[in-house]
This record gives sequence, C-alpha cells and structure tokens, in this order.
Amino acid sequence: MRHALRLARRALGTVAPNPAVGCVIVSPGGRVVGRGWTQAGGRPHAETVALSQAGALARGATAYVTLEPCSHHGKTPPCAAALIAAGIARVVAAVEDPDPRVKGKGFSLLRDAGIYIITPVMEKEAASLNEGFFLKVREDRPLVTLKVAQSADGKTAVAPTETKLGENKLGENKWITGEAARRFGHLLRAQHDAILVGIGTALADDPDLTCRIDGLEWRSPIRIVLDGKLQLKESSKLARSARNVPTIVFTTSEGGDALKALGIDVARVVPDVHGRPDIFAVLRALALRGVTRLLVEGGATVHSAFLERGIADRLEIFRSPTVLGAKGHGTVDALSALDAGNTSRFVHLCSRKLGPDVLESFAVRA
Repeated sequence: MRHALRLARRALGTVAPNPAVGCVIVSPGGRVVGRGWTQAGGRPHAETVALSQAGALARGATAYVTLEPCSHHGKTPPCAAALIAAGIARVVAAVEDPDPRVKGKGFSLLRDAGIYIITPVMEKEAASLNEGFFLKVREDRPLVTLKVAQSADGKTAVAPTETKLGENKLGENKWITGEAARRFGHLLRAQHDAILVGIGTALADDPDLTCRIDGLEWRSPIRIVLDGKLQLKESSKLARSARNVPTIVFTTSEGGDALKALGIDVARVVPDVHGRPDIFAVLRALALRGVTRLLVEGGATVHSAFLERGIADRLEIFRSPTVLGAKGHGTVDALSALDAGNTSRFVHLCSRKLGPDVLESFAVRA
C-alpha cells in the first residue's frame, strides 16, 4: 500500500476533478505484476493501467488500491467491474470513496462477485493524499495550501526601488529564498490544480505563475487572480499568455471585455465586507470548475484573508536566513501564532532543508 500511495502521488495536480489513485497488483507468488496511477486528465484510472500491465497474471492476484474502486459508468467503465473480469481474488483498499456515486457500492460489487476485501489500510495517509477531492465532495471547495516565503525578520516581499524616472520597479534580486527553495515551489505548483494571487502581487511582480521545472512545464496549474476592480493590465504576462495557460480573474466589477478578448475567463462574484471578491464564493466557483487543490501564493493581504476566515488547510512556509530590513515589506500577521508556539489549529508535519533555506510544513489539526 505504501508503494501504491507513492504511485498515486505522481498524479497530483494532473487529474482534477478526479482523485489521484495508485494501484499495485501482486501475484499469488508475491511478485508485482502490474502498477498504475490515474493518468493525466483523470483517465484511464489506476486499476485499468495496472490490469493492462498484468494481463493474464491478474487472475488470482491481489490488487492494492488507494481508494475504493469506482462502481459507476462515467467517462470510463467501472473499475470494480474490470477487477472482477480480470479474475482478481482479493482487493486491499486504503479508504472508502466519499463520492455518493460510489461510497461503498464498489466494495459491494466486489464482494458479490466473491472477491475478498480488506479495508481500511493506511486510511489516514490515503485520505490526506486526496484531501482536495474529499473536500470538494463534502464541502464544495478545494484543498487550500498557503505558500509563504519569509525573511528572517518576517518580511514576505522585496520592496520595489525607484528608477530615475520615478517609476517603481523590482530590484535586481526580487527573491527572498534561494534556488533550491524556488525549485521546490515550482514542484508545489505542479502538484496543484490552480494557483492564486491577489491583484497587488500581479501588478507588483508581473508573474508568469507557471511551472518552470524541466519536464514538468506541461503541469502548469490554472492561474487565478483576485481583482475586484479589474486592474490587471492587458500587457501583463498573465494576460499575454492566457490562451496557452488557463487564467481566471475573479472580480466584483462589471466589464473586463478587453481581458476576455485575450482569452481570460472573467468571473464576477459577490464582494466580501471589504468590497473584495468573497473567498468562499471563489472557492465554490473553483470547485464547480473541477479544481480540487488550490495553491495560494500571495501576497500578504490574501494570505491573511484566508487565515483569518479559517480556510487554510495547509501551510508551506519557506524561511530564509536573509534579513531584509527596510528593503522588505508585507507581513502575514496571522502566522505570528506559529512562531509563538500557539499551534492549536495547525500541527507541524515536517521541516526540510533547501539550500540555505528551511521549509516548514503545517496542516490543520484533525
């Protein structure tokens, strides 16, 4: 099952609105004869891939799957029926599928066919892996991960410098963290269905918001901008590349025809008490679009809004030894509780050393 979970992890960020599933088929003699994970776009499913590899060797074998095999006819035939037809003798499943179309029905089909079922196995790990899919089913919203890069003195951005003409521009080094941390940040992008920034970050940084790791460029997520007053410039990188990388602007204003003409999906939602796009409305709209995993990259105002409203499920905090002083700006006040040791809401998962920087990962306490 650990191996099946590792296979499933490969699919994160590529299979929405489907879950990321892994499957390992082991012969009666204990040999792995088939492996698979959900393919890009959500199909074929992991079981189909593994059964194709196993062929006739699947008869009498055990299938280890990270999620209950589906029982309904969608864009692909049900995996439970495929396992039965292949002659699988035993299914070891990590967790039940919460989707009402499945939810125990897959197990029932297998049992009725005489297949022995063992479940749950490593249920907690499997549920964590597909938490975004589970949240979409149960709460009509995606998993929300906040990615924060902080200097040693708590700053989250490098202040722009003044040119001789009086125009603002970023300094030569706009990065807080080093290359290793930035590469890991791109891996996080590849593992999420969508990436979100506020209009302040979009205007100040003019970001690409794409995955720029060799071989993973195709895994760039949907790009989201919270832009209440439709300030995103037509000349921005986001606007100019919208026909190549799906881009959504959530606004509270009417209009946006110029952005629409460039291929941007301009979606109007209700405002919050500050007149900005309501975060809950945005999350519901993203869930309707099939998004199960959302990475929020900033800036500080957006991070704080998610934290204050209690809808951050995971935190990825990159800490740099660099002290920015007057060169830095933007702090996320809601993160001060973590530094003070008050982690009643979040539990610390792990720390990673990335060059000179440290990544600390947190999740909402169960």
